[in-house]
Amino acid sequence: MAWVVWGVGLAAYISAVMQRTSLGVVGTQAAEHFDTSVGLVSTFVVVQIATYALMQIPAGVLLDRFGSRNLLVTGSLVMMLGQIAVAMTDDFGVAIVGRIVLGAGDAFIFTGILRLLPFWFKPSRVPILSQLTGMLGQLGQVAAVGILLPMMQWWGWRPTFLSAAGVCLVMAICCLLAVRDVPPGVDRVRSTGSPAEIPGQVAQVLRHPAAQLGFWIHLTSGFPINTFTLMWGIPYLIIGEGRSAAEAGVLFSLTAIFGALIGPLVGWLTSRHPLRRSSLALSVIFANMISWATVLLWPGQAPLWLLVFLMIAIAAGGPATGIGFDYARTQLPANRLGAGNGMIITGSFAGGTIMILAIGLFLDAVSDGLPYTAGQLGWAMALQFPLFAVGLVGVFVSRRRLRNYMVSEGVVVPTWRQVAQRYRR
Repeated sequence: MAWVVWGVGLAAYISAVMQRTSLGVVGTQAAEHFDTSVGLVSTFVVVQIATYALMQIPAGVLLDRFGSRNLLVTGSLVMMLGQIAVAMTDDFGVAIVGRIVLGAGDAFIFTGILRLLPFWFKPSRVPILSQLTGMLGQLGQVAAVGILLPMMQWWGWRPTFLSAAGVCLVMAICCLLAVRDVPPGVDRVRSTGSPAEIPGQVAQVLRHPAAQLGFWIHLTSGFPINTFTLMWGIPYLIIGEGRSAAEAGVLFSLTAIFGALIGPLVGWLTSRHPLRRSSLALSVIFANMISWATVLLWPGQAPLWLLVFLMIAIAAGGPATGIGFDYARTQLPANRLGAGNGMIITGSFAGGTIMILAIGLFLDAVSDGLPYTAGQLGWAMALQFPLFAVGLVGVFVSRRRLRNYMVSEGVVVPTWRQVAQRYRR
């Protein structure tokens, strides 16, 4: 029964990722449909993921009170309404409202699944299953490229988005029938207290150093993959690197494929070495920075092998975000897990919102209404490095606070020198 519950929840998340990325992969067609530029189409993605980020803490509070099944069903139905609105309109403003609605529904899905895992599986399995959930969910990205994009070319705008809405309805029905919050005979832990007490409860979570470290890890490792997959990946590969649409599609899909391969490894390492989780996340962050710097500084068009390496580094950012959730799982009480996960998941989507908007505004400013050039896209993608710097400061400061907090509980993280001495002995 545990695998059935997880499997149906995972299917709902795959659907949510497909809905989330549906507009990004058809950005050119969306610009034609609404008679605007690709830069302005990025507004759709910005408002959608901004809504997703802003809804995470409210969604976490609702999750702690009403449980995963209710939120998975509700979220799928709300996403359905958002996709129907986009499908049926030619008006730019109405479509933006539709994407806001979709972002609100999407906010309920992933945290709802994460909250199921500690109740249905052994603690040692939870980190790996969390990674598998996040990584297999990215198959929705592959579905957006492999299914929705061809459908758009064959059938057009309205049938494509109505079909996507139909998938949401099917997922809502499946979650209603198959998902249960806890195993039979187990009492579900609920958040208690009056509504007036909720702000204080949320504030306690926000001040906890584990939640703060989880947030900064999620932001710094996750915003590059959100920026790339939700909006600017395909345009950069085609225009910035001169790749054909077919080559760009294959490279784009590698982020999901490699993410699915890397995720279980990150989950296993997180479970085996819980005191080194932040070091694992930092290694992924630095791999992203080095690979982007190499590609952007490469004279002329980057070779294919280097772009594949970049896709691997970007893909690893997805599993690294899951390390942030493990801090909430191990440090926060069960009746605050939803709010904690909600705070953490805000990280990469807040960062992605900022970066997608910044890149779009920069390109519209420098292009002066003309088609973007490879050089302009290269400078635009370099805007990621200031956000990397801010995120790294947040990681190191919050990690120091958490380690001081852990010392007060009798847990001391040994230095790398002490670890090396122990291995030598």
